[in-house]
Amino acid sequence: MKVHILKKPLILIAALLVVAAFAAACSSEPTVIEKEVVVEKEVVKEVMVPGETVVIEKEVVKEVMVPGETVVVNQEVVKEVMVPGETVVVEKIVEVMAPEGPKETIVFSDLNWASAQVQNRIAQYIVEEGYGYPTDVVFGSTLPLFQGLRRGDSHVTMEIWLPNQDEAWMEAQSMGEVVSVGESLGKDWQSAFVIPAYLQEQYPDLDSVDDLMDDQYKMLFETAETGGKARLVSCVIGWACETVNAAQITGYGLDDHVHVVNPGDGAAANADLYGAYEKQEPWLGYQWGTNDPALVLDLVRLEEPAYSDECWFTTKACAYEDATILIAVHPDVLGNAPDVVAMLRAWDFNIGVYKEVAAWMAENEGATTHDAALWWLNSNPGMWGGWVSSDAEAAINAALAAGEIPDGWPEE
Repeated sequence: MKVHILKKPLILIAALLVVAAFAAACSSEPTVIEKEVVVEKEVVKEVMVPGETVVIEKEVVKEVMVPGETVVVNQEVVKEVMVPGETVVVEKIVEVMAPEGPKETIVFSDLNWASAQVQNRIAQYIVEEGYGYPTDVVFGSTLPLFQGLRRGDSHVTMEIWLPNQDEAWMEAQSMGEVVSVGESLGKDWQSAFVIPAYLQEQYPDLDSVDDLMDDQYKMLFETAETGGKARLVSCVIGWACETVNAAQITGYGLDDHVHVVNPGDGAAANADLYGAYEKQEPWLGYQWGTNDPALVLDLVRLEEPAYSDECWFTTKACAYEDATILIAVHPDVLGNAPDVVAMLRAWDFNIGVYKEVAAWMAENEGATTHDAALWWLNSNPGMWGGWVSSDAEAAINAALAAGEIPDGWPEE
């Protein structure tokens, strides 16, 4: 019989895991681990051995510690084990246990845009009220907060945007300074060349970045401050896309045709677009799919050359690849709060979920990210309940019923 695996040594590991799973299911005695076992991010998709089939859908084991110490497994591992004549479902090989003693504060990178802050507030609530860890936040923009995560000044970043941060992310990973524990939001589009749909309806031939070199279209976006160039509201100062967008403009040969405005924060950038849209005025600039205006306004992206790795890592004269948005932690969190890491690995706050939050905030004028987090937690116990342990779920529900507010939430 053929054996389909990624690496041959994993057959023995997978077999040992199956034996351990059956032993745990059939006996109340603890499993004795004779030696340290370390497997680094090796994934067994399917292992076939004579007389049985073992299906393992996720990472096998990140770390198993020696006898007498806590056994740490950073992810739910075995989803289904199939043996002759019966099927056994195993949710976890071992229970994730936090170290004994006082729990250390977990600091979140409070990125200065809405989706990241809403996710932070929800995660903080779960971590504080469900797992008993103090939390705190460090407010700022992408680049300085990522350096803070690398140093350990913060411990959790709920939105690492790739390819925007490709170079810094790959460097930090290679040095062991950051660890990805999953995705948040999912795939998302972004572009520095977005216009309102009503403008393209008036000028249907304005459909490409190359058209911005044409005087008739360039004049649409000209203002008294732009010196005859088209005004383009680009990325917020300190975000990774500030550098990317500047490189794209140069790569497209638009330096002599576009005057770049970099807002001080996301709120100023959004206000600029909302103001133009309300007056049905021309507007050109940077937006992304989960930003609030993109969720509620009718916008159009101008055509750009398709993304390629060769282009992106040289001139950047091509469109953004749809973003992959990761959740990242500092390596210290793996040992200090493995139960929190397990929760973050199960996190499933996708774009569809966030659209509901953004719509609720738009309908409830003046609602804060605190309000949004509480509304979402109270409205979706079936979703977040699947990310947490049963004890944490009960504690969170009790806190919500009592109107508890996490100590680590910042003032708004």
